[in-house]
Amino acid sequence: MLAYRSVRTSKLRTGITVGIIALGIMALVGILTAIQGLKSSIYSSFSGMGSNTFQITNEILKKKSGGGGIHISSVDQKNISYRDALDFKERFSFPATVGLSVAGEGTATVKYASEKTNPNVLVMGVDEQYTTISGTNLEAGRNFSSTEVSNGSYVCVLGNSIAKKLFRGKIANAVNSVITVGYIKYRVIGVAESKGSTMISNVDNNVFIPLQNARAVYGGDRSFVISVRVPYVSMIDIAAEEAEGLFRTIRKIPLNADPNFGINKNDNLAAMLMENLQYVTGAALFIGLITLLGAAIGLMNIMLVSVAERTREIGVSKALGARNSSIRRQFLTESVMISLTGGLIGVLSGILIGNMVSLLLKTGFIVPWAWISIGILLCTGVGILSGLYPAARAARLDPIQALRYE
Repeated sequence: MLAYRSVRTSKLRTGITVGIIALGIMALVGILTAIQGLKSSIYSSFSGMGSNTFQITNEILKKKSGGGGIHISSVDQKNISYRDALDFKERFSFPATVGLSVAGEGTATVKYASEKTNPNVLVMGVDEQYTTISGTNLEAGRNFSSTEVSNGSYVCVLGNSIAKKLFRGKIANAVNSVITVGYIKYRVIGVAESKGSTMISNVDNNVFIPLQNARAVYGGDRSFVISVRVPYVSMIDIAAEEAEGLFRTIRKIPLNADPNFGINKNDNLAAMLMENLQYVTGAALFIGLITLLGAAIGLMNIMLVSVAERTREIGVSKALGARNSSIRRQFLTESVMISLTGGLIGVLSGILIGNMVSLLLKTGFIVPWAWISIGILLCTGVGILSGLYPAARAARLDPIQALRYE
């Protein structure tokens, strides 16, 4: 009660110290909560394609050291032509499923009757293997047939959110309807199940058209993506080596020359992104610890001022029989109380701020119990360390000198 009364008496000083501690814990918990949301989004982005899948693209993703640690660099290389991609698909003899795809337009508007989407729809040209390789299930309708893909038929599969927007939530009504993508009409043959949006992509906002149709509409000079899915994860390294050797042969790359294409495994990409997030975690810890160090110094100064202001009160308490341990415990309790108050405010603020990122990425509400526990322990430690010296100084006061203090 004495500690609580003292805290209430010095509201301004206590409030400033509580605010500093809360700021440090808020930065720590908030950033780390946001990082957990980013991790969840990254995992969900790559889990759709599966860890037993890899892509051959014209981009090389690799780790480089220097200039602030390891980071991911993307280097554009020679485009993968349709002929190269088709040769690979026909000649790759490894037991795997091979699919081809190409990006069409990324700012398309899709219309049906009086309804239309925002001009942010991605049109993808795919073959009949896309749904199997990407793990995409259909909520309504069917997949492309091999004939539709080779003939470039004007049919399409809609992403889930587009179908809901155009047909006002009635997914079944989309099948066999005629929509307009840009200025071209397509007949809807299927609607994909919802996968949700991630920090990397939003498959629900895509329109899928046959590969040959995409070549005819958007031109054949775009770079194609070759996707390979093996039956088991244990086979992926061997399959990737076989794929690299075959594609080097197709592109006539000498043995001692660097490849002008990249083989990107989904699990490796996720691991590389996670590795980069470790630096953000380290920065969050550094910011939090530096702020807590400043708060500890400020808290110690406040407690020393409190001891000086209450010297006469301490003398009266000792004259009435209070022991040194009681005086010491009173000031330690006061210090820990201030520190924990700031810690609790910081934890709650950090969770709310961090989950704003999770809300944007639609990864669900995250409660980082481990970091909450660490934050509370840090605040308890700061309170104890900051109060030890002032408490010991208060306990050592001579009661007679303390009673004479003005």
